[in-house]
Amino acid sequence: MRRIAEPTDRERGGTAVIVAILMVVLLGFAAISIDVAKLYSERAQLQNGADAAALMVAQKCAKDKADTNCSEISPLAADFANLNSVDGLSNMKSIDLDKDNGTVRVTTGAKEAGGATNSVSLFFAGVLGIPSAEVSATSSVQWGTPSKGPVILPLAIAACKFNLDAAAGVGSEQVLELAVNGCGGIPGGFGWLKDSRDGETDGECGITVTVGTADHEGTWVYSDPGASMPSVCTADDLSKMNNQTVLLPLYAVAAGTGSGGEYYIKGFAAFHVTAYHFASASWQISGGQICNKCLRGHFVEYVSLSKALELGNTPDYGTSVVRLTIGEP
Repeated sequence: MRRIAEPTDRERGGTAVIVAILMVVLLGFAAISIDVAKLYSERAQLQNGADAAALMVAQKCAKDKADTNCSEISPLAADFANLNSVDGLSNMKSIDLDKDNGTVRVTTGAKEAGGATNSVSLFFAGVLGIPSAEVSATSSVQWGTPSKGPVILPLAIAACKFNLDAAAGVGSEQVLELAVNGCGGIPGGFGWLKDSRDGETDGECGITVTVGTADHEGTWVYSDPGASMPSVCTADDLSKMNNQTVLLPLYAVAAGTGSGGEYYIKGFAAFHVTAYHFASASWQISGGQICNKCLRGHFVEYVSLSKALELGNTPDYGTSVVRLTIGEP
């Protein structure tokens, strides 16, 4: 009987060896499923923090390059990065700022309480000899003046009417009268714009306007003559401007007459509307003063994050566009 049992005795411990080998594999899968997921989560948090910090710095620079947060040691940048982290901790690795070209690049890294910066500790991978991994994220943002974009009201204002106190960031209350749009306006033109020479439209009140180039070539916008606003515009369309800041195209040159008129758009300016009066619609803030065939309000500094606005090298009328350009892995 002893001889019969001997072959079986030789296989004792084989299961333990197999389990030991499989345990390494299981730990590897655990490291992939848990530790890698942890790294991806940390990476997403860092990217959100980098985006938020970069956008903040760009907005500050767009309004005032002398702002303390428009700098490579912005005190708010780290706060924005930390607020986008689940544990409230992150490392501001660097802020690369180019004020002349309007770009900022922010890089954030991981940070653990009591641990090394830029690294995330790993539990299961540590058993395999990988105790931590470096995690970081980079975000680039650009700012500048708008060169093309939609406007709620298809109306161009003479650039000579622009008045903004750069120090205060807001202009004095003024009336932009359409009848005397001035500065070389079109006879019979009140500044109304249309999409095409023949007046064809997509049925929308607002239109998309492109700022012209220095040579005035291919950058003219057609005039919709007369005092009345375009027929496609309704009272509901105009109500979007009530006590709101809207973009106005500013024209530098006007040519032609009547329906053959054209405006050369020089740039965009932000105007906060407090009253308006047109042939078929009017509105005013309670207690405010109404005007006749005009807009009332004041020019303001304005920073937009809208993707509908394109960046370009255009004259600065206090309106800026901030654009997230890349988030690098």
